Amino acid sequence: MKKILIPIDFSENAINAINYALALFKDEFCKFYILHAYQEDIYLSNVPITREIIKEVIRTVGKDSQLQLKNTLKQIKKLSQNSKHIFKIISANNILVDEADRVVEEKNIDLIVMGTRGKTNNKKLTFGSHTLQVLKYVKCPVLVIPESFTYKEPDHILFATDYSIPYQQRELELLGEIASDNNSIVDLLYISEGNHLSLRQESNQSFIKENLRNTKVHFKITKDKNISNEIYKYIKDYETDLLVMINRRHSFLENILFQDNVDKIGLSVNIPFLALQNMRRN
Repeated sequence: MKKILIPIDFSENAINAINYALALFKDEFCKFYILHAYQEDIYLSNVPITREIIKEVIRTVGKDSQLQLKNTLKQIKKLSQNSKHIFKIISANNILVDEADRVVEEKNIDLIVMGTRGKTNNKKLTFGSHTLQVLKYVKCPVLVIPESFTYKEPDHILFATDYSIPYQQRELELLGEIASDNNSIVDLLYISEGNHLSLRQESNQSFIKENLRNTKVHFKITKDKNISNEIYKYIKDYETDLLVMINRRHSFLENILFQDNVDKIGLSVNIPFLALQNMRRN
């Protein structure tokens, strides 16, 4: 059974991410963990926080978190009567990135699904602060759903990679399952100034091919010094439904995510985006 963590702040973007996950995995047995980490909400309260009332504020905010989670669960079950799906709610007095990391390890989560932005919904940013922190620091694949994106089967998947490291089988299997379940075409795009792969890159490419053997895979090479612009152009030219990248040290994705002004990057994510973290877990 696939285990999926969905952090929410009860915004429309978060609910939209849940709906996308339910549709994407409609044919799979899944356990969904719906998480609300409310520690920040305590200090955003309109009530001035003092030592005398802190316990009462924590209790009140925690109680409200539980209530909203239960109401969200009722809403989900009205929308989805899928007998293959099981739901668990988690309310935690913690910051999101730490609680998500804890749940990933404790529950052996396969995938995190979340919206690009939350309640603040700053449209100048590609990713909201919570999404960015999860992408950077939580050791689990993350599927990010853009604001108001209407579910569409991922017929065409773009996997942008440089083949520079051995990939994790568990994460490639996740991609393979998504692709095979939707009869998707996967384009593996290598952006390079040269036309040839090294022996190590060829070996890593072969490993991907083997793990995606039940999938239609096309291997492509393109030349461009501006990686984010080339990815964005490819998405537009080939009507891509899902972008996949590896997040690791010195990767394409890390170079984008760790810029000081991430909101100014050339890559504007307007389709679902799967970040494979390439981290070893059980």
